[in-house]
Amino acid sequence: MDSEGHCCTAVTGYDADACRAPSTVHHNLRLLLSDDVPLRVQAAKEIRRLTKTSQRCRRHFSAAVRPLVDMLRSGSVESNEAALLALLNLAVKDETCQTQHDLETIARDFLTIPTQNSTLQFPYSSPPSELTFPSLFSSLCHNFSRNKISIVDAGALEPIICFLRSENSNLQEHATASLLTLSASTVNKPDISASGAIPLLVKILRHGSPQAKVDAVMALYNLSTYSDNLSLILQAEPIPSIVNLLKAHKKSSKTAEKCSALLESFMGFEEGRSALTSEDGGVLAVVEVLESGSLQSREHAVGTLLMMCQSDRCKYREPILREGVIPGLLELTVQGTPKSQSKAQLLLRLLRDSPYPRSDFQPDTLENIVCNIISQIDGEDQCGKAKQMLAEMVQVSMEQSLRHLQQRALVCTPADLPIASEVSSK
Repeated sequence: MDSEGHCCTAVTGYDADACRAPSTVHHNLRLLLSDDVPLRVQAAKEIRRLTKTSQRCRRHFSAAVRPLVDMLRSGSVESNEAALLALLNLAVKDETCQTQHDLETIARDFLTIPTQNSTLQFPYSSPPSELTFPSLFSSLCHNFSRNKISIVDAGALEPIICFLRSENSNLQEHATASLLTLSASTVNKPDISASGAIPLLVKILRHGSPQAKVDAVMALYNLSTYSDNLSLILQAEPIPSIVNLLKAHKKSSKTAEKCSALLESFMGFEEGRSALTSEDGGVLAVVEVLESGSLQSREHAVGTLLMMCQSDRCKYREPILREGVIPGLLELTVQGTPKSQSKAQLLLRLLRDSPYPRSDFQPDTLENIVCNIISQIDGEDQCGKAKQMLAEMVQVSMEQSLRHLQQRALVCTPADLPIASEVSSK
C-alpha cells in the first residue's frame, strides 16, 4: 500500500491492449462529449474499467479528465458517481513508474503509436515535436504526476467538497478516496487545504464509515506533510478520532502507521500534547504501538513520547510511565531502527532522571536496571547484554504491571475479583 492507500496491481493484458488501440480512446472520448447522459455514464464506466489496473490506459485517457470533471457538476447521482470513480482510477498510481527501466519501456511503447494519433495518446500533454526515444523519455520524466494535478486544475475540488457534505454515503466514500489520491501530489496539497477539505475530513474521521475513516486519516497524513496544514488540522480537533482509529486497528497495520505519524507531527504543538494526554487511553495507545507496531510505527510512537517528555518532562513523565512504557523502550534500544534506538535511549534517560522522588517504583530495582542498560548499551555484545537485562527488567516490573492492569480492569470488574479471572475472561 502506498501514500494513496492503494495496493499495487498487475496490468491485465486485455485492458492494456485495448488502450493501445486509438479507436478505443477516441470512441470513449466522443461518448463523454455527447449530450446523451446515459452515453456519458457508459463512457465513464468504461474508462473506469479500462484504467482500473492499466497504467498505460491511465496515460492514454488523460484527455478525459476535463469532461469527467464536468460530469461531477451534473445533477445526476449516477453521473456523479461514475465520473468520480473514473477520475479516481485515472489519478491512482500515475507516478509509480519511477525507475529508468519503467520510463524507457513506456517511451518505447509510445513510439509504436501512429504519429497522427500521438498527440491524443501521449500522457498528460502534447508530445515533443520530435518523436524520438530520448525526447519521449525526457518528457515522461516530467509528466508522471500530471493526472492528479490536471484533475484539480480542471476544478474537481469544488464538487468533491460538496460530495463530502452529502448524505449519500457512497458519494461521501468516493469523495474521501479521491482526496486521498489527489493529496498524494505535493502540488495539490495547498489547494486541497484552501478548499476547506480538512474540517470535513476530520468530520468523516469522526462519523464516517470504516473505510471512509481509514481514507480520511491517510488523506490527512498526506496533507500534514505540507507544514502550513498542521495547524489547520489541529484546529479541527482530530486527535480523539485518531486515537479511536488507532485502538480499532492492528498496531502493525498501515492505518496505525499513519495514525502514529500524525500524532508525532502534532506533538510540536502544546494543544496536540494536551489533547493526547487528555484523551482516555491516548498515551496507552501510543505505548501499544511502540510495543507491537511495525518498525516505522514504533519509530513514530517513540518520537511522539520523546517530544512530549522533551517539551515538559515534569508534566508528561508520569503519564508516560504509568502506561508501562519501560519494557517496550528497552526492547526498542536493541531491535528498533537506528532512529528508534537513539530516541528510545534518550527517552529512557529523561524518564530516569527525575527532579523529584518517584513513589511508584523501587529505586534500587527498576531504576538501577534502566541506568545500567543506558550505561552499557554502547559496549561490546550490546544485544546479548541488553536482552539479559531486559529479562531482568521484565521480571522486576511484572508485579507493578499486573497491579496497573488490575486497576484499569476495576472500571468494569468487581474489586474482589482475582486477577486470574480478569485475564481469562478477556
